Amino acid sequence: MKVVAVGGGHGTAVSLRALKLISDDVTGVVSVADDGGSTGRLRAMLNVAAVGDIRKCLVALADPDNPLTASFEHRFKVGELSGHAVGNLLLVGLLDATGNLEESVAALAQLMGVKGTILPASSEGVVLLAATEEGPTRGQTKVATSSTIRRVSLEPASPAAPIVAVETIERADVVLIGPGSLFTSVLAACVVPGITQALAGTRAKKLYVANLHAENPETEGFRLDDHVDALRRHGVNVDLVLVDERSSYAEDSCTVETRVRDLSDPRGLVHDVQKLAGAVLGEVPR
Repeated sequence: MKVVAVGGGHGTAVSLRALKLISDDVTGVVSVADDGGSTGRLRAMLNVAAVGDIRKCLVALADPDNPLTASFEHRFKVGELSGHAVGNLLLVGLLDATGNLEESVAALAQLMGVKGTILPASSEGVVLLAATEEGPTRGQTKVATSSTIRRVSLEPASPAAPIVAVETIERADVVLIGPGSLFTSVLAACVVPGITQALAGTRAKKLYVANLHAENPETEGFRLDDHVDALRRHGVNVDLVLVDERSSYAEDSCTVETRVRDLSDPRGLVHDVQKLAGAVLGEVPR
């Protein structure tokens, strides 16, 4: 069974950990629009693609006993390196030396014993743009501070998606979209034109994993259907929505078929990897 997770950040890393429990053929297609924290500092310094979300997803599929995996998330605490994660520096170093993001990610994946594939959603760095009621907003960090986002797009307007990412989505059996920040992580990956087209053309079952609660201010006041409508406005139509029974969306109506399941830890604070894996497996055609 070929399974794909699309998005960015911690949410897609959770999805990848869940998918590797049910399949030996796992791919993550990950946003490179981040401009905050260590990643943002490196982008400003070297004019490279964002690597922070890719770092998290590499760790999700890597051999946990590999020494490189164990140090990948370590952050320096002193001097000019303060706040930078080891993985970010390695990724940016390879990218600066080779000029090829996909090759850089693949090289580190091999060293870390990654079981599966991590691919950037676009082959070059992009800037997230948003149309809001207050006017146009530029940059993921600033976009995340708006509660009136209507549409997001990218700069450059038509960044190329890796051919292998497009083909993998088209040939997948299951595509998991989310969880994660709706506009600044999930849609930041999905609006790359090649990824949008692949999602529209695939025969895979497309599952949207709803967040456990609203992310203020980005999705403040949203109901479950507002998330689905936002995806649809950006050309992403899903077949099924998975909702945690403890979440604020569990009682919401939705225009897409919805499954309310136990998907989170006992406190309802984070998605549980094994529970999410079971829920996805339960929706796979036999």
